Amino acid sequence: MSRKVIGYLIMLILIPAVIAAGVFLFNDRKYNIISIILAFSACIPFFLAFENRTPSTREMVIIAVMVALSSAGRFLFAMIPGFKPVTAIVVITALYFGPEAGFLTGALSAVVSNLYFGQGPWTPFQMFVWGFLGLLAGLLSKPLLKSRILLALYGVFAGAAFSLMMDVWTVLAMDGLFNSSRYLAAVASSFPFMAVYAVSNVIFLLALAKPIGQKLKHIKIKYGLMKK
Repeated sequence: MSRKVIGYLIMLILIPAVIAAGVFLFNDRKYNIISIILAFSACIPFFLAFENRTPSTREMVIIAVMVALSSAGRFLFAMIPGFKPVTAIVVITALYFGPEAGFLTGALSAVVSNLYFGQGPWTPFQMFVWGFLGLLAGLLSKPLLKSRILLALYGVFAGAAFSLMMDVWTVLAMDGLFNSSRYLAAVASSFPFMAVYAVSNVIFLLALAKPIGQKLKHIKIKYGLMKK
């Protein structure tokens, strides 16, 4: 089994399993410990992606900068519910540095920005959802980089996916049980947020993808980063 496959198994199976353990075994009371475990777990696929070497300091700095940008952007637009650049920054990172980097940026953006917005049992879910959207964007990087239309459509998809996946936590947070009718009610009530977030994703992606992407591409070529 290749290191890359192991990384995907960690992101798509181990991390959701850890979140499930936090919900069903600890009733969301150990969310700080779960968040720490997820933060370290999210780093593993990033390191495993480098088959023959370890990431350089520059590569780690780039991830840290992108996490800082997404966290700062979430803070700057805090007064507008749902209108946030987090997903856009995560997606742009994934497009130029790969799915593992996208997952790591998404996961860390959630836990870092929540130092201001407040940590809670929702944090592990946010870490996974933003990480997953980064992972998927990285896997679809070729078509997304070629077409602004597809990039905009991914922004809409990401807005809907984030809301729909977080609504799962909303339902589970009530009594630890998933109820389909309750979930549909949560989806209906969160639809305005979903719409605003989808629109904001499109706006931020179309506005930031080119300028930030060009900087990342230049840095990547100049320093030979992310060569695996």
